[in-house]
Amino acid sequence: MKLKGILPFSKQLIDLAAAPGDTVVDATCGNGNDTLYLAEKVTETGHVYAFDIQEAAIQNAQLKTQDHAHITFIQDGHEHVSQYVTEAISCAIFNLGYLPKGDKSITTLPETTITAITELFNLLKPGGIIILVIYPGHAEGQIEKEAVLQFLSEFDQNLAHIIQYGFINQKNNPPFVCAIEKR
Repeated sequence: MKLKGILPFSKQLIDLAAAPGDTVVDATCGNGNDTLYLAEKVTETGHVYAFDIQEAAIQNAQLKTQDHAHITFIQDGHEHVSQYVTEAISCAIFNLGYLPKGDKSITTLPETTITAITELFNLLKPGGIIILVIYPGHAEGQIEKEAVLQFLSEFDQNLAHIIQYGFINQKNNPPFVCAIEKR
């Protein structure tokens, strides 16, 4: 298949936005896959801030990235990002929903996600990208999807370009990507 799947597409967006020496944010570090990808992309001259509310997620991500000292793990909600990150960032990524193989009752929430998007956008360099991988395949994910899409659809087009990428012929409410590029 020549079209990229959702996760490879999100990594392609990281590749467009992040470079060695940059500061980046993994707003939902989960099992550490994006944290590792970001750490390798910005190299040891850059810095990754990795957020998650669950101790298990932080531990999983730390284990996966143990060879990288340029990551700060923060066990707190991503809506508090501006309490920890003060420098300009080139990229941020969210994987919304619940921790894979974790407690499915603990999910990201529309209100905190929208607050985090706003805070991250304020930190974003011009040309920087915020990536949202949205999983609407569960009840809470449907609610979050609707709220986030409403928020993004009302975003000032003079401030950002916003895209939505996903497969529309897949069953069971497939995941999709939204990306915000700061003008």
